[in-house]
Amino acid sequence: QVQLVESGGGLVQAGGSLRLSCAASGRTFNNYCMGWFRQAPGKEREFVAAISRSGILTYYADSVKGRFTISRDAKNTVYLQMSSLKPEDTAVYYCAADSKLYRSNWWPDYWGQGTQVTVSS
Repeated sequence: QVQLVESGGGLVQAGGSLRLSCAASGRTFNNYCMGWFRQAPGKEREFVAAISRSGILTYYADSVKGRFTISRDAKNTVYLQMSSLKPEDTAVYYCAADSKLYRSNWWPDYWGQGTQVTVSS
């Protein structure tokens, strides 16, 4: 089992940037594909971005493509760099991990507790 802890959320103005981090522990980090999801009030949790174990493959939701970048280091952390933020990006952002990665309908086994991102207009 892997434990995930997110950090880096906060309040930012529209057009600004924020970087989220997710530290993994418990199992070998490189065994897991990593991703980010988000959930806005009254809405279902949705996929944001994912990265393969090697870091070579990345996938993004259309709504964030060109504005968000997912990356991972060799140790235990995955990042989500968010730029040109919009009020509609306001949500709780969750880090997630799974041994497999699918291009669509991916629902990982392991989840963090989430970090709040609020974008003011």
